[in-house]
Amino acid sequence: MAIEEARYTVLEKDKEFELRQYERQIVAETLVEGSFEEVGNQGFRRLFAYISGNNQRTQSIAMTAPVTQEAGSVKIPMTAPVGQERVGEKWRITFLMPLQYTMETLPTPLDPNIVLKVIPGRLMATIRYSGTWSKKNFQANETQLLTWIAQHGLKPGGEPVWARYNPPFTPWFMRRNEILIPVERIQP
Repeated sequence: MAIEEARYTVLEKDKEFELRQYERQIVAETLVEGSFEEVGNQGFRRLFAYISGNNQRTQSIAMTAPVTQEAGSVKIPMTAPVGQERVGEKWRITFLMPLQYTMETLPTPLDPNIVLKVIPGRLMATIRYSGTWSKKNFQANETQLLTWIAQHGLKPGGEPVWARYNPPFTPWFMRRNEILIPVERIQP
């Protein structure tokens, strides 16, 4: 069964590394507090409930890939202005919405912890790897990706994103995992 994935163009490929130009995306996101390994499960369940019908139209939405996790900041509403700050160990977990939807046609989540958001197109450096969903694997691959970025005339332009493409029952050695880092080209 084919699962819709985020759309991008590969600009450069070097073994397990790629430089990609991502198209604009709509995601459902939730912020979860906890350890690196724990937040993915909690966020996944919350977002899966939304696409399974926990929305104002009780409408099911097709599953897409990847499910992403990244360090997140939290918006704190005030009278004016609205500020942002990092609070504790919050992580942003996202589900990509299928391309057939717009912000106007997506059903509104019933869970107030879920927000629909447009992510503009962006340039991302990536590394693909298999293995367990652990902080140790994430950190080892993030280090390799940061080295590759520095060697290719790029600089990080945002927080690393951890992308998981397979369900939890997939054997660890068959899992497709990626780390994506928004990047900018360094001008000579």
